[in-house]
Amino acid sequence: MAASRSSLPAELRVVDSHTEGEPTRVVLDGWPLLAGTTMGERRDSLRRDGDALRRAVVREPRGHQAMVGALLTPPVQEGSTAGVIFFNSQTYLGMCGHGLMGVARTLQHLGRIGEGCWRFDTPAGTVAAELSSGGIVTIENVPARCAALDVELEVPGLGVLRGDVAYGGNWFFLVEPGERPLELVDAPELTRQAVAIQRALDAAGVAGTGGARIDHIELSGPPARPDAHARNFVLCSSGDYDRSPCGTGTSAMIAARHARGLLAPGERWRQESITGGLFTCWIERELDDAVLPCIQGRAFVTGETLLRFDPDDPFREGFGP
Repeated sequence: MAASRSSLPAELRVVDSHTEGEPTRVVLDGWPLLAGTTMGERRDSLRRDGDALRRAVVREPRGHQAMVGALLTPPVQEGSTAGVIFFNSQTYLGMCGHGLMGVARTLQHLGRIGEGCWRFDTPAGTVAAELSSGGIVTIENVPARCAALDVELEVPGLGVLRGDVAYGGNWFFLVEPGERPLELVDAPELTRQAVAIQRALDAAGVAGTGGARIDHIELSGPPARPDAHARNFVLCSSGDYDRSPCGTGTSAMIAARHARGLLAPGERWRQESITGGLFTCWIERELDDAVLPCIQGRAFVTGETLLRFDPDDPFREGFGP
């Protein structure tokens, strides 16, 4: 049964941050305990019994379409600092790279952890975040893998595109739409193109391993800054674009490059976002059918808020697409 209006708490304490421009809202307390002994079970519990809370926290008028939420839970693995469930205005995420950086910086800001390496449990697996000075966070993500290279896709209005299907904590379709630089001023048109690609993928039945839906589209082009190798535009499952270079998307990208023989373990790849943010990433080691990616970026706390949910507020559960 979905959460009712009466089951929403009166208030929730959150800390906001951004990672290379992309926001994260960490929920600290005020959220009912979730059922389940694994992070996947807890995510399903939240989806089943507390989805109104998700909508209220990240949708308007308290949030917006680009907001990513992170709910902290007790850990499920020995040695982990906390469990984390990531979500956005539309759905739940297996993992979120920029979000994990935001979680680590938030806990550091609160004095709960310091510089060093910390482990976190997510529905996609246990990951690590290492805090350094200057807001720098390095994450060791879940294993990333490339499921298919050079998949041809007929996209209405765009013609036949060729892209790669890869996983980095979420499923991505990676495509280079042309030689034209990706510019922030063109975000509405790039969004239109990415939505058309998403619809074409769904219509053609192109999916990840086991039929998993591909719900992130990553367009790639030449960099704008001299210290980057490429610039991307990532349309997230929320329907809005990622302001950061996207941690799970960058993981998927380097898995695809490794599958092509273009990136060796330890070799650095610098990924620029549509807003000019930068992630430095590399393959920590090769696995049987995947690679273990590391992503480094900067995250900064932007505010602390007590969200209130007045029972007379007609928009207390949020609204938006």
